[in-house]
Amino acid sequence: MPDKPLTVITYAASASLAAIALVYFFSPNHLIDGSSSSASTRKKGVVGLSNPANDCFINSVLQSLAGLGDLRIYLIRELHRRALDGPEVYAVVPDTDMHGKPTNKRKLLSLQSGEVTKGLKDIIDGLNERPIYKKTISAAHFIGVLEHAFGTRISKAQQDAQELLQIVAERLSEEYHAGREARKRAREDQSISQLNGTLTAAGLGLALGDSQATESPPRIGAVRSATEDLEGENGKPTEEEEVGFPLEGRTESVIECQHCHFIPKSKPVSFVMLTLTVPQKSFTTLNECFDLHFKTEYIDDYKCDKCRLEHALSVFSKDLSRAATEAQKAVIQNRIDNVKRAIEDDPEQPPEDVELPDTKHAPARRIARHVRITDFPKVLVIHLQRSIYDPHSSSTKNAAKVSFPERLPIGGLLNRRNYKLLGLVTHKGTHNSGHYESFRRQHVYEPFSTPHLGGSSGPYSVVPSPNPSAIPSPLMTPRTSIQPEGVDGDPRSDSVPVDLLSPSTVSSSPTVSSAALSSPSPSTRPSSGSASGSLAPKRDSTAPSRLSQDQSITQDQSAEPSSEAPPQKLEPSPSQAAKLGRSKSLTDKVKARRKKTVDDRWWRISDDKIKECKTGDLLGMQREVYMLFYEIERE
Repeated sequence: MPDKPLTVITYAASASLAAIALVYFFSPNHLIDGSSSSASTRKKGVVGLSNPANDCFINSVLQSLAGLGDLRIYLIRELHRRALDGPEVYAVVPDTDMHGKPTNKRKLLSLQSGEVTKGLKDIIDGLNERPIYKKTISAAHFIGVLEHAFGTRISKAQQDAQELLQIVAERLSEEYHAGREARKRAREDQSISQLNGTLTAAGLGLALGDSQATESPPRIGAVRSATEDLEGENGKPTEEEEVGFPLEGRTESVIECQHCHFIPKSKPVSFVMLTLTVPQKSFTTLNECFDLHFKTEYIDDYKCDKCRLEHALSVFSKDLSRAATEAQKAVIQNRIDNVKRAIEDDPEQPPEDVELPDTKHAPARRIARHVRITDFPKVLVIHLQRSIYDPHSSSTKNAAKVSFPERLPIGGLLNRRNYKLLGLVTHKGTHNSGHYESFRRQHVYEPFSTPHLGGSSGPYSVVPSPNPSAIPSPLMTPRTSIQPEGVDGDPRSDSVPVDLLSPSTVSSSPTVSSAALSSPSPSTRPSSGSASGSLAPKRDSTAPSRLSQDQSITQDQSAEPSSEAPPQKLEPSPSQAAKLGRSKSLTDKVKARRKKTVDDRWWRISDDKIKECKTGDLLGMQREVYMLFYEIERE
């Protein structure tokens, strides 16, 4: 039969396929499925952001902000503080500001409500999830919050990530200061109402002439305390100590005249982002960019205030020598005295009753100017300006390589601050088009604890809990039990361990402790030896007497001074000490290696595409680096 071998082969192939199908469905093979089905080897990433239409500049900024721990702590505290205060505190809008100018009520009400702060916290909470599988969310809700706050539409054309971050950071800073002023006004109004109530009660008591009206010292003290609540030590309103916006710092420009060495008073300027210009060369460093920004520059043709007063003094001295009458000499001498007094007190405030010579006749001096940081922010955002502006053609991008460190020290010897790199935004492309990516350190922060949540004045107080426990917590010491002996000499299950009593209770009140020990506990679990009912009455009757005798013996022994010498500490031999030292060093090395491995991990995020990278890969992005996010290190 020629068809018999073919039939056998067909049957054998069908049986093999059926066996493979059964094995695959009822007992999956990891060689077939691959490593993706194993939960231990599945890579855990972060939440990505969708990019429907040129939103990479938005996604890169939000991913970088989501990796800043200090910013997240600020958002949690600020919104929790606003929730504790209540919406009525931030719904009051004054008619004029501190300078007496009319306020924009719609804008101020929007700032006091903190809508951008709330929107940023929501999107950051979503990005800080740790999904098991790939997850992508949209930034459309946060964009809608920004558009509602500013009353305009955000274009989806090619935009700059630095401009968006500048707008968001400045808005967050303005909302923080607006909320702080609202809280300050609420405290002042509350203090004024308390002061008026105290004065009204005191006046009413004096008018009625009751028996309590003669007690003037308590009323005076109450009025004084209410006044002190309203005003501080120097007569200024007291302000609550708050942790400010973490991205906000302050700089000041120091000017010094090279002729008279007069230094005018500088006014601090707030900043939320530090913009450094990249020099036009093939390779540079971040330190060189800092030196270019904070270097001392010399400016000519500057009108110094002190030099102007000295010039006026020389002019008045010549007029005094040419004066003919005593009246003219007296007037000129009065001007000279006023100018000298202004030079000694404050050259920036010229005398009002003296007409100085024209400014164009004052000498022009050379000054030295430099910028310094007075208040270091918790989160330092650095923007590397790579645009090269050409008035005769279109702007181009500076493609110089910029080397940046993982740890950045800033400041002088007396005010040094150390920063650690937590985020990075890169840009690939030309000046008018390209793509943004972000890098986030895989940083695990400690959980946010609330140890004072049960206090009566909120979680920010250090007041203990108003409902303390009646029984103190047991001390975790070695369990040394006082156990009564049974019939066979075995310990019984109703023995009470000594470590459940605090030392203060045993030493101060032995009677109470012995009574507490003698009382049977209803929740004591019986042991296997107490199953018979005949042993239970005997054990209950003998336990109190034996416990009281043991307690009295213990008290008598504690009353007598101990004559025994303390146990001597055994010193290890040199070989044992060497082994302990080697094991300790190996343990420290293993811990340091693990910590370094955790610190060396980064996420490289391009919209919804996420992959891991190392610090070396990050530091190699010298040509594409655009914005750096450093966080100050705790001392």
